[in-house]
Amino acid sequence: MKINWGTGIVIAFALFMGFILFFVFRVQSDHKYDNELVVEEYYKQEKGLQEKLDKEKNAAGLPQKVQIQNTPEAIKIIFPKGFDIHKIKGKVSFYRPSDRKLDFEIPISLPASYLLIPKSDLAGGRWDITVDWQYEGKGYLSTAMLML
Repeated sequence: MKINWGTGIVIAFALFMGFILFFVFRVQSDHKYDNELVVEEYYKQEKGLQEKLDKEKNAAGLPQKVQIQNTPEAIKIIFPKGFDIHKIKGKVSFYRPSDRKLDFEIPISLPASYLLIPKSDLAGGRWDITVDWQYEGKGYLSTAMLML
């Protein structure tokens, strides 16, 4: 049977589409390629954007900022001096962009002017750290990105 060039183009196009569809179905069905959302409730989180911006502005106005230090054995979060540590409330959020299952939060309870988080609790790689805290009714928000 003789195939003309028009039939050859149609066959080549069909084979190419089949090749692409094979990989699309393979990626969708394989759990190794996990297609997660970055944030579960995106629109609900977007409503609090102005509050977040106000907290960041409050934190930027402090004479002494919250420091997030990467020490060899722990992550050390140092709060500004002059604040009564017993009046500081809030949470520290650890966000792992590559795996949502590793995300966690720690409530702030300070025995001293700093908070220590052991590195043994953290997997190696990139971590986005958010310190969301209040002092005497005023909110503050500080963020940092660390590579472990």
